[in-house]
Parts: sequence; structure tokens; C-alpha cells
Amino acid sequence: MACRATKTPLLLLLLLLSVPSEKAKAAVSETRENSFTIETTVMVDATPASAWRDLTRVSLWWDPAHTWSGSAKNLKLEPKAGGCFCEKLADGGSVQHGRVVFAQPGKMLRLQAALGPLQGMAVTGVLSFTLSPDGPGTRVTMTYRVAGALTMESAKLAPLVDQVLGTQLNRLRDFASGRPAGP
Repeated sequence: MACRATKTPLLLLLLLLSVPSEKAKAAVSETRENSFTIETTVMVDATPASAWRDLTRVSLWWDPAHTWSGSAKNLKLEPKAGGCFCEKLADGGSVQHGRVVFAQPGKMLRLQAALGPLQGMAVTGVLSFTLSPDGPGTRVTMTYRVAGALTMESAKLAPLVDQVLGTQLNRLRDFASGRPAGP
């Protein structure tokens, strides 16, 4: 349906205001034969303490299309060393996506996590979220390092993983900034 600017200036303004101000600045920073590193940064319109709180409420912002159960409501993250980033499945099943190895509220969250299809490969993944104050908001940098017996060339796999994790970080940014977390 076409909109006429003369009849819908408010609608146009609302549409422009609903567009996120900045997409995640994602980059595959390194690929080697059996490893890759991804680093992505976003700005969150919240304090580090608030951004941390929202980061750990993963069931509220994670894309349900990237869960085993089809529902982000089944995700849980315990933000303490040894804590589980887990998902409940039907019929009493469960998935451990990762295990927290470092948690410093408002500053750093690090997990050992072979996410999604990487879980079926003989690889180790280290997923880190670094939060730092930046003006009135918080800079959130996500770094994901994967190494091991990849079943696909790292140069082909890394951009796919980067796309999925970049989407997740954008959803976190939107949720923590008070905007809807993605479509």
C-alpha cells in the first residue's frame, strides 16, 4: 500500500524513529584453517548496569528462529561462573548452549559455547561480551572465537555465524535501548 506524504507526516516520522540508529558493526576479524574470530560492536542507550541486566535476560531478546525449541522463552542464562546458558525442550529435554566461565556485572560476560550447528562439531567456542561506558550509553562488544575440527571451511562458515550473531546483538541493543527486539 502506498502512503501519501501529505496525509501521513506523523506516520513517516514514526517510521523513521523506529529504525535502529546503528546496525551492529560486525566483522570476521580472522579466519584460519580450523578457526575463526568474529567481533561485533553496538551502542546501547543504557547504563552498563542496565545493559548487563538485559544481556542476562536472554529469553527476552534472543531470536526464537535460532533456538532448538522454536521459543526464546525456553532460554535461561545464569550469569555466574559455572552458570548455564540452557534451553528447555519438549518432553523434558534440554540443551546446554554454553557455560559461563567469567561474569563481572556491568563489565564482562564470557561463555564457553559451541552454538547451534557448531555444537555437533569437535570445536570450542568462546563467546565474550564486553561492556564499557561510552557517553550516555554503553558500548557492547561481542567477540566469538571458534577453533577445532570444523566440518566446513572457516572462510565460508565464519560469515554465516557472523550474520546470526550480529542479528542477536542487534536484538540485544534494541531491547536494552527500550525498542522492540527485532521482527
